Amino acid sequence: MSKGTVVLAYSGGLDTSCILVWLKEQGYDVIAFLANIGQDEDFDSARKKAENLGAKKVFIEDLRSEFVEHFILPAVQANAVYEDRYLLGTALARPCIARRLVQIAQKEQAEFISHGATGKGNDQIRFELTSYALYSDVKVIAPWRIPEFYNRFKGRKDLMEYAQKNDIPLPITPKAPWSMDANLMHISYESGVLEDPKCSAPTDLYLMTKNPDEAPNVPDVLEIEFKNGVPIKVTNVKAGSSKDKPLEMFMYLNEIGGKHGVGRIDIVENRFIGMKSRGIYETPGGTILLQAHLDIETFTMDKEVRRIKQGLGIKFSELVYNGFWYSPECDFLLHCINKSQENVEGKVQLSVYKGQVYILGRESPKSLYNEDLVSMDKQGDYDPCDASGFIRVNAVRYVRIKSQTSKTT
Repeated sequence: MSKGTVVLAYSGGLDTSCILVWLKEQGYDVIAFLANIGQDEDFDSARKKAENLGAKKVFIEDLRSEFVEHFILPAVQANAVYEDRYLLGTALARPCIARRLVQIAQKEQAEFISHGATGKGNDQIRFELTSYALYSDVKVIAPWRIPEFYNRFKGRKDLMEYAQKNDIPLPITPKAPWSMDANLMHISYESGVLEDPKCSAPTDLYLMTKNPDEAPNVPDVLEIEFKNGVPIKVTNVKAGSSKDKPLEMFMYLNEIGGKHGVGRIDIVENRFIGMKSRGIYETPGGTILLQAHLDIETFTMDKEVRRIKQGLGIKFSELVYNGFWYSPECDFLLHCINKSQENVEGKVQLSVYKGQVYILGRESPKSLYNEDLVSMDKQGDYDPCDASGFIRVNAVRYVRIKSQTSKTT
């Protein structure tokens, strides 16, 4: 008798294929769900593989547009960067996948969901917090936290042996000595030989970007137009071609950024679960958008509003990284950030060249830049004498501190 139906977040790889068969061994009916979020995958083969392994149903859904519009672009508005460097590619993808996972579970009246995230990482938290936020009664089966499972499968060798015994197709190509997660936003690499933080990344690791040294000797000049802090058009100035649909724009920026080796970082970050990990990331399109958005935002936003908004962006980045996309506090921050973007409108011209993004210029009907006021050649509506009082007022506390220091010495 079946223990119930479980919807498995399925990738088609060795781990989740073994988990699918293992769940069936435990007495569950398994529905496999594979999300297309921009990874390089043979989806037809993955479907056939899941069906052959005994999946009751297989859902493969294209979430790329949803991923860009509902997750990546709000992160662009926020200038979302975790710990000053990481642009949150995996962290943004997980709530997108998990939302559809629980929607399928509800539609199919499945009592359980399952995933292949390890017990040491962030993804288990991201998947499950999203699931509980959207489907509070769901039960989660996390095999890599079940002693019966992780004591049986202590490494890739054990999984390979299990696959051979259960007619699970093995990978044709040798596995790289690191793990990789790919989506439209980025590719991340970790574990294996990369766990030694002083070990440089092998030259053949990068799949999304060219080595900047081998990138073209001629830059691509782009113009990115924003409305409410969101890109609405990307134009290649020299080619005269343009894109104006969110998915097409982002894919094009990935293409240009990848061609010029933009968006590579190698960092040690703090996982939410309490340990440091080394990760290498390629985020070409996201890096271009971040630089362009930072520029147009500074050009059009009040100084004090932007100072507050910077703090909100940092907090938003932490919440997303830690898996709290669907929390009340993250929803509040998204509303605040969206409000701050009402006047973030205009065009930014930039050059993409050998691993770098160079801002060339900007224009906006909402600009707060006053050329007459700031000019060194015009007086403008400004009396330089006012600066004397401004400086003296700001120096008052220095005089008081100096006075107090003198009394105590």
